[in-house]
Amino acid sequence: MIILGLILLVVGFLTGLSLLYYIGAILLILGVIFLVLGRTGRPVGGRKVWF
Repeated sequence: MIILGLILLVVGFLTGLSLLYYIGAILLILGVIFLVLGRTGRPVGGRKVWF
């Protein structure tokens, strides 16, 4: 999710499409939040580990 967010963020910035830019930023933020929650051992969405 973090990588997809970064890709969409860069593509949106380079092409000037603000929709891709905002979706990429949201995915990036959610990915970082899920990463932090997963690293602390807190279950996210009822599962402790997402593969």
